Amino acid sequence: MNLTDPVADFLTRIRNAHRARHQKLDAPASKLKTEIARILKEEGYIANYKAAEEEGQKVLRVYLKYGPNNEPVIRDLKRISRPGCRVYLGKDEIRRVQGGLGISIMTTPKGVMTGRQARREGVGGEILAEVW
Repeated sequence: MNLTDPVADFLTRIRNAHRARHQKLDAPASKLKTEIARILKEEGYIANYKAAEEEGQKVLRVYLKYGPNNEPVIRDLKRISRPGCRVYLGKDEIRRVQGGLGISIMTTPKGVMTGRQARREGVGGEILAEVW
C-alpha cells in the first residue's frame, strides 16, 4: 500500500484507536514514526511502543494510555506540515501548544524533538504535528 502522507496516516490511526477505546494499534513502521512514538512515550501520551515484524513487514505496535475514568490521554492530534505545504519555523517562531498543555513534534537538524526542546537548544525546523 503506497501512502502519500504516512505520518498523517499514523496520527489518524492513533486518533481513531483512542476514540474506539482500543488498547493497542499496529501501523507500518518507519524511523520517523518510531521517533514520533518515542516522543509521545517520553511526554506521557502513550503507554509504550515496540517495533515488531509480522508476515515479513515491519510493524510499529503502539500501546495507548487512558486516564482513571477510561478517558483518552490524547485529546487531539493535528498534522501541521504536509507534503503539499511544508511548514518550517525558526527558533524564535516556535509557539506553545494549547497554552503549554500540549506539545509540538518537530524535525530539526539535531533530530526529531518537541518544540520545547528545540527552543531550549536554539534550533528551528519543520513542525510535523501538535498533540494535546
